[in-house]
Amino acid sequence: MERRLAAIMATDVVGYSRLIRDDEEGTIAALQALRADLIDPKVIKHHGRIFKLMGDGMLAEFPSVVDAVRAAVEIQQALAERNSGQLEDKRIELRIGINLGDVVIDGDDIQGDGVNLAARLEGIAEPGGICVSDMVYEGVRDKVDFVFKDFGEQDVKNITRPVRVWQWMPSIDTMTSPIDVSQPVPGFDGRPAIAVLAFDNLSRDPDQEFLADGIAEDILTKLAMWRWLPVISRNSSFTYKGKATDVKQIGLELGARYVLEGSVRKAGNRVRVTGQLIDAENDHHVWADRYDRDLDDIFAVQDEITEAIVAALEPAVGRAEMQRAQRKDPQNLDAWDYHQRGMWHMSKVTQRDLEQANKLLREAMRADTNFAPPYAGLAFLGFLARSLSYALEPAVTTADAQAAAARAVRLDEMDPFAHAALGITRTLAREHDAAVASANRSVTLNPSYAFGYQALHMTTSMMGDYPASLQASRQACRISPNDPWLFYFLTGVSGCHYMMGEYEQAIESGLTAVERYPQYANSHRWLAMSLAQVGRMDEAKSEIQKYLSLTPNAYEAARDAYPYRNQADLEHYRDGLRKAGIKV
Repeated sequence: MERRLAAIMATDVVGYSRLIRDDEEGTIAALQALRADLIDPKVIKHHGRIFKLMGDGMLAEFPSVVDAVRAAVEIQQALAERNSGQLEDKRIELRIGINLGDVVIDGDDIQGDGVNLAARLEGIAEPGGICVSDMVYEGVRDKVDFVFKDFGEQDVKNITRPVRVWQWMPSIDTMTSPIDVSQPVPGFDGRPAIAVLAFDNLSRDPDQEFLADGIAEDILTKLAMWRWLPVISRNSSFTYKGKATDVKQIGLELGARYVLEGSVRKAGNRVRVTGQLIDAENDHHVWADRYDRDLDDIFAVQDEITEAIVAALEPAVGRAEMQRAQRKDPQNLDAWDYHQRGMWHMSKVTQRDLEQANKLLREAMRADTNFAPPYAGLAFLGFLARSLSYALEPAVTTADAQAAAARAVRLDEMDPFAHAALGITRTLAREHDAAVASANRSVTLNPSYAFGYQALHMTTSMMGDYPASLQASRQACRISPNDPWLFYFLTGVSGCHYMMGEYEQAIESGLTAVERYPQYANSHRWLAMSLAQVGRMDEAKSEIQKYLSLTPNAYEAARDAYPYRNQADLEHYRDGLRKAGIKV
């Protein structure tokens, strides 16, 4: 048995089943032409050898990781150019994974863990992107001009230990310097900026100055992770330190719609931090809170308060922007306004509101084709429409939703909403490993993003990892306890407890969810199932009636809502439906 070290490249066609379903002969012909005209020549050019072909992918061996990476990047770049004139639903896109590992030679074939890991890396790559193992990255980092971003440690199927992964995307390779948000942002007119002023030190102790500055600086850093919320730089906003402040004037001078100011006061071993967010256009308070902590570990206190403030700001600004968009003249809406109106309607989760959200998000796309959030919003809308069996016009199918999420990622690879939406839509397509990777990417990009944790809940739940799923949903609730989507997060908690057989806990969180927002049908369904499992049949029937009244295609929605990987989980879910009175 011959062994050797080899660089293995695995490729796979994105959405191959859909392409074949829509046009079998055309897809096969296009793929054959792609291999003959592009893929095979690039592999040969870089001294590679294709040793296995599958219907929707291939495996190739290269003598070095540099050759493998250069071939992969050239393939993806040429394919992106080739696709530029194609309709989006006709494009052939690839995911590529590259690994350096020990392989076993079996005639013309190659087998072993080195090949398996390359295939797993391909499975978590983004459409049009490349994922490489840490060994590959270390081998090319000083030898190629391509830019890779750290994708963190990923759990991949049948690999015992987490794998450090690096990602290449065209959007990363062409990334420019950060936008100067003190000036109007081209193509994003209407998108609000926020300025964080230096916090006031109200203590007599001058040593507390560093704590006040540290909290404000940490808030600036974490807010920068919100891709939709440009943040004025510290060099501009801290120039007002120690001066009498007119928030409205500061907003005008910095080009910021929102201004955050705060103070720190120490007394003994206690510290009080206050913060208030002001709409600089009208000098109205949007949010305010205070935080009292013991100073046993000053850095832990700083981190805790920073996280709490940042987590509170995002939904506060989001609500303010939704309300602002609702008040604006419909004849004078831009992409940002359409998007905010669409998200407001989506949060109502009725069929009528989702239909309106669908129209508004598509208007946002037409207003600015390079603005990522509406595409991510449309993808999440597709998931909601499917889970509730709402028929939207134009139809939002699973394939449409995944295409929209992939487009959002291509437009802004650093947007956590885009990756969260892609994770959820990958779950609908039963790409479970890739789905979890996308959700993990969302919370890696922004650890304060509640919706990212909810996407992680959804993706791990469908994998059957309910402890991880429950932890993610609880984290979403903890991070953003005043979120407009809190009812949705709580429903996730309820569903996890049900699937773990913890029916009383499922009932407790389910009751909170339906009390929070009784219009969300799925809250009533999970609550009814949990009540039925403990024999509280009168209450279960009452909740099922509420569910049926809210969902036009209730039986189909209940039966087909969730693509569980494990048959036993699906049977447990359906057992609850049957006991609650839904025939499946």
